[in-house]
Formats: sequence, structure tokens, C-alpha cells
Amino acid sequence: MIDSQQDERDKIIAPEILKNQFSTDEHLNLRLGIHDRYSVPHVNFPEWVLRRVLWERCERVLDVGTGSGKYYGAVKALAPNANYVALDAFEGMLARHPAQKHLVNGNVFALPFTNASFDLVMANHMLYLLSDIDAAIREIRRVLKPGGVLVTATNSNQTMPEFTALFRRAVMLLTTPGSPYTASPGSVPHAYSLENAPLILRRHFYAAVRHDLPQALVFDHAEPALAYLESLRSMREPLLPPDVRWEDVMLIMREQIDRVIGHFGELVVNKISGVVIASDSGGFIQGYVERKALKRKA
Repeated sequence: MIDSQQDERDKIIAPEILKNQFSTDEHLNLRLGIHDRYSVPHVNFPEWVLRRVLWERCERVLDVGTGSGKYYGAVKALAPNANYVALDAFEGMLARHPAQKHLVNGNVFALPFTNASFDLVMANHMLYLLSDIDAAIREIRRVLKPGGVLVTATNSNQTMPEFTALFRRAVMLLTTPGSPYTASPGSVPHAYSLENAPLILRRHFYAAVRHDLPQALVFDHAEPALAYLESLRSMREPLLPPDVRWEDVMLIMREQIDRVIGHFGELVVNKISGVVIASDSGGFIQGYVERKALKRKA
């Protein structure tokens, strides 16, 4: 059992670990490919996220933590005339981004843009990686126009429980009795999840709305499941107890996954992703704010 202070420390990922994970887009793209191939039901997730947005007044769009640019196609499909700008702290992530003329290598804590310069900012699957989420949101709010919208895709803190349970068992089998247990690969740090994101965003915006998308990864053989976990090694191996080797954990994971597939014919890993959207007076909350203003005038 981890004490509460240890749990808080585990929510903050060391900068050198992030650099190892995101110096290139290799690990991220591997996971994205597995989600795309093995998710049931199959959904174009970036398009699903951005269809929760009202695009009528979105002339300038900023994609913070853009990675390899998986949202670019959906933005151009839904708002073809929007001026799109993408930013990432890791230059290697931008190498194969499809919007090469609109890329910025920069920091979310010091965005190189003037105040009130974007109608919509996306910060998808990245806020939970940050050391100071509130500081990042304040900086994002600075570059949003009045009535601008912030879009933040993330995961539930209950996502992929099957991976968590199997990994936890593997570590327990290898751990010396009494050693503290740490976070599991496949689980998202809880610093910014679907469960707490609305509360965090309400500290900075008038309103926030949450949309969930339950799916499952369905594997009929072990290799893609193991590849998914292996892609997270640089982030999760440092959290293992000192007497546990990653290679040994993965050997037990392979045995467990093979047994599950041998018995049931497949390994089903349930996942819950979604998006939390925030604004003071635009997008989903615009009509309510306008009606409220009219009532005050009446």
C-alpha cells in the first residue's frame, strides 16, 4: 500500500523520464496504432473529441502538446478554414507532424503567443504529464480570446483495469514482502483524469463539461498487448521496487496474458477515454450565458 505522500509524488513524472519517452514519436505512435487496430467499437477518437466542439467561431486553433499531430486531420475536416498552430516541448515529436509549416517547439508554461490570440486551444492527453497543471491552464487561458474554448482529452483513472490487475500481480510475485508498491503500466497518473478534470477546470473557467467514450482493447494474441506495455517502459520501470526487474515482470505478464487468451480466446482490456471542455462564455455554455444576460436586462 502506498501512503498518500508517495501517491502524490507518483503523480509527478520526472522531466528526464518524459524526455526518454517523448524524444521521438516512436512509443506514442505505437500505442496509437494499437488503439486504432484493436479498439472495440472502432471510433476515430480525434474526430469524436472535436465533434463535441462548436466550430462556428473558431478561426484560430492552438494544439498544445500536439505530439505527432493526430488531431490535425480532424481539425481540417471540421474547420477547414481555421488557422491551425501546433506546439510541443519535444522537437523530436514534431518530425513527422503533417502541419510542418505551422509548428512551434515551445513550453506550455511560457506560450510564445500574445494575449487573447486563439479561439480554441487543445491540450489533449498531456496535462497529466505536467508538474503544475494549474500554471499551464493559466497560461493557456492567457492566450484564449474572451469566450474561447479549452479542449482537454484525457483518460479515466479507472481505465485499463485488466492491465493494472495483471501487472500488479506480476510485481507482487516478484517483490520482497514489505516493499512498497507503485503505479502500473497502462494506468494514467491521476493528476488530470476524467474524474477530477472538471473540478480543476472550474478553478479557471465558468463552466466545464465532460464526455466519456467507453471502449475496449480486444487482443486475440499476446504480442500487441505486450508491445503496448513495453512502450511505457521508460515511464514505469523507474517506479518498480528496487528488487524487481522489468524483464522479469514482462515474462510473467506474457504467461498471464497467454493463459487468459488460451482460456477465453481473447484478452479484453476495458478503457474509458473522453474529453473535458471548458469556457467562460463560448461553445457549449454560450446559449446559457446569453440567456442569463438577457434575463438580467429584462
